[in-house]
Amino acid sequence: MSALTLGACSSSLPSPTEGESKVSGVAGGNGGGPVSGGGTEAGTPSPSALTAEQYKSALESRHKAMAGAIGALAGARSVKALDQRVASAEEALSGAAEALAALAPPDAVRAQHDAYVTSLRDFASGLGSTAGKVGARNLCTSSAVLTDLDDKLAALDKAGEALQSAGGYPADIVEVKAGKKESRRLSNGSFVRRSTLNGRSSLEVDNGGTRDAVVTLVKGGSKTFSVYVRKKSKFKVKGVRDGTYKIYFTHGVDWDGKRKAFTRECSFEKFEKSAKFKTTFTATQIRWHDWRITLHALAGGNARTAPVDPDDFPS
Repeated sequence: MSALTLGACSSSLPSPTEGESKVSGVAGGNGGGPVSGGGTEAGTPSPSALTAEQYKSALESRHKAMAGAIGALAGARSVKALDQRVASAEEALSGAAEALAALAPPDAVRAQHDAYVTSLRDFASGLGSTAGKVGARNLCTSSAVLTDLDDKLAALDKAGEALQSAGGYPADIVEVKAGKKESRRLSNGSFVRRSTLNGRSSLEVDNGGTRDAVVTLVKGGSKTFSVYVRKKSKFKVKGVRDGTYKIYFTHGVDWDGKRKAFTRECSFEKFEKSAKFKTTFTATQIRWHDWRITLHALAGGNARTAPVDPDDFPS
């Protein structure tokens, strides 16, 4: 039996000469107070308000890109794609917010417009903070990102609906909903994937860590089984067939059964050394290999692990 363990300067104008009169005014003026000469008051005049059609056109030019960015984020199927789409959504919504803030909307929807721009800015800012959480693997799925942005997403949805209702303007860009924060788990020893287990060997998994784990064995490029082992728990897989296997494992919090992934605090690793299961028959004996792996640091452990790119992890 073998064991595998893991042990941031001015001057004034001259006075008029005596007897010289000075008169200033505007032709056609009716008196009644001081009048100024021709010209406009110092400062930049505010832009004229857009017509309803002009304002609608301005919103339409941004609607598709903004809605598409949020939809793409929600549809991300990998950690790498999620990382990229969070950044893209932040850029799209931030740019749109600044462009719309420069507009002078019809007076009838000024309040709704201002609230909409504020919500766009808030959501874009939230995406910026969330990007760091995705990069640190604190958030690992699109559902976790949307949940993290729940309040800002709801505020943007409400502001868009209010502006759209006020005049049929295309401002409702949120077509997804954020779920509640969860901590879903499978039972210890549950198989996420299972193939035929009719061999003589066994694999015991000791997860003494602080997060649940899923261990996956790969043989010749094909996934043979994935088993869920809760934190501070052990489980023995019996009937492992002969062969040389690569062993991968992922830790995390909140198991999404549909995505087959942890939504938060995820990590991805593999044992550098493969595990060989072999059954030997002699005239008088049948011998086989049993393996035991630990998924937490262990003094005296004789097997090294290495991080794995999430996109290269066997799902």
